[in-house]
Amino acid sequence: MCYTQSRFNALLSACVLSLIATAGWSQSLTWLGTLPGYDRSYAYGVSADGAVVVGWAENAAGQKRAFRWTASGGMQNLGTLGGDYSEAYGVSADGAVVVGWSYNATGRSRAFRWTASGGMQDLGTLPGGYVSAAYGVSADGAVVVGRAQNAASHGRASRWTASGGMQDLGTLPGGNNSEALGVSADVAVVVGRAANAARYERAFRWTASGGMQDLGALGGCCSTAYAVSADGAVVVGRASIAGGQSRAFRWTASGGMQDLGTLPGGNNSYAYGVSADGAVVVGESGWRAFRWTASGGMEDLNTTYASLLTNRSVLREARAISPDGRYIVGWGYNAATNRTEAFLLDMGPRCTAHNGDVDANGCVDDADLLQVLFAFGQTGSNLGRVDVNCNGVVDDADLLEVLFNFGSGC
Repeated sequence: MCYTQSRFNALLSACVLSLIATAGWSQSLTWLGTLPGYDRSYAYGVSADGAVVVGWAENAAGQKRAFRWTASGGMQNLGTLGGDYSEAYGVSADGAVVVGWSYNATGRSRAFRWTASGGMQDLGTLPGGYVSAAYGVSADGAVVVGRAQNAASHGRASRWTASGGMQDLGTLPGGNNSEALGVSADVAVVVGRAANAARYERAFRWTASGGMQDLGALGGCCSTAYAVSADGAVVVGRASIAGGQSRAFRWTASGGMQDLGTLPGGNNSYAYGVSADGAVVVGESGWRAFRWTASGGMEDLNTTYASLLTNRSVLREARAISPDGRYIVGWGYNAATNRTEAFLLDMGPRCTAHNGDVDANGCVDDADLLQVLFAFGQTGSNLGRVDVNCNGVVDDADLLEVLFNFGSGC
């Protein structure tokens, strides 16, 4: 199909502003600030749609308060269980349930489950124990996992439900202590760390039928599992290598524990979050937040999203990612406020095959062609719909896909 130069120039001029506006809308970085009277904040969980972020804020005296953030309401102080300290680590898919831990009136730490209607609920501990903490929650908010003390004063990985209360998930053979840090969306798999007979901490994957499985390490002594995919098939965390350094890992039953490497200049790396399909991993290496995919490897979010960062601002740690892989939360240095702050990074929609309808208006036309042309040569795992064939690069193949489908649906 041919176009005159004048028509092409007219189309280019007409579309350029809308294209720039679209790019600005689809990718954004929001610094979340902190609670009144507090001077720093850290984000640890995000809802499925990116609308709710949870974590905690800290003041100069070291006191901490769990928070729940929304764009409309800002940062909400969730209070405590009667003490002077609380931290939030997990949130349900719809953002309605928040979990973490808080000191109670007697100064003991207790796992909590918060809702707007019920406030902060003390989840108790194991029989004979005194303390507990919650670190993860299922997508529907019904299952909470963490650590609880038993009668022998050992910390044990725990799984809480309203009907069953606090359940001891045990530990690895020969070990005494364990803690659960994540749960799959279908609640069938729990992950965390547990001591083995040699008293080394090892990443574990627990199921009701199989119990607690030691996931090993990467040549060193120790490992920790921080998060698990929706179906429980992919586990991520950190493991020590032979030299004693830590490496982010991605584990599957078929492939075992895969070393994800480090960012240039980094000696260690840690994987803290994973998308629902297990394809995108986020974490920290050399005090730089990263995103990892099989096609793109480990990329520094500060480089990929440099245009969103004001001078000297840095994304330090990526702590969680939304199920669809679009939203990342964590903490970094906000140069505008000169303090450590929680952040919410919206990377735009992940690629989905769509036969050339880049702007999703049902018609493959000039506007779709121009969007691909403007993005030509870009690479990465979150290019959105301009990566028409979802191969991680905008190139001739994407242009041809648009041209072959030109006029469809119009």
